[in-house]
Amino acid sequence: MTTGTPPPTDPKRSRARTLVPLAIAAWAVLEIWLLTVVANAAGGFTVLLLLVAGIVLGAAVMKRAGRRAFSNLTQTFQQMPGQPGAATAPPAEGSGGKGNGFLMLGGLLLMIPGIVSDVAGLLLLVPPVRSWLGRYAERSLERRMRAATPGSLSDAFQQARIHRPDGKIVQGEVIREDGAQPGARHDEGPRPPLTP
Repeated sequence: MTTGTPPPTDPKRSRARTLVPLAIAAWAVLEIWLLTVVANAAGGFTVLLLLVAGIVLGAAVMKRAGRRAFSNLTQTFQQMPGQPGAATAPPAEGSGGKGNGFLMLGGLLLMIPGIVSDVAGLLLLVPPVRSWLGRYAERSLERRMRAATPGSLSDAFQQARIHRPDGKIVQGEVIREDGAQPGARHDEGPRPPLTP
């Protein structure tokens, strides 16, 4: 007996889910190969010193960026309207903590063992590179926000919640026939335990 509906098909795997693991594996192989090349050319002790220096420098950069972010957050809370001693004018545009995220990412890349990650981390420590990446990320986010369908964040969570694992959507509405208010309890006794 057939119902006329096609059998459920597996959803297609996105490109990102396919390419990201391959890119990570290729990056790891490249890092290991570069470390062996540098070890053959300069010696294993030099490679060890480079790795330790990267870890120490990365930790110092992340610590500094974290302190700057906390200081900026404290300053923002102090300048909120209604706070004692709050400034009447809004803070200047350039005084915020833009670039702290890229500084922390640079520190993290420096802490990851490898030559390519160290070079990328050092590039993120250069202020013009950070500002260019910040502008690029901001423009990209604005483009994506303009292309997105209107709706609130709660609408997105609601839509994600009503999809069943097999891809079917269950639409429904709760109608109370007894006229009780939502959230009101008829009995004040203990509730029975939940069972699966």
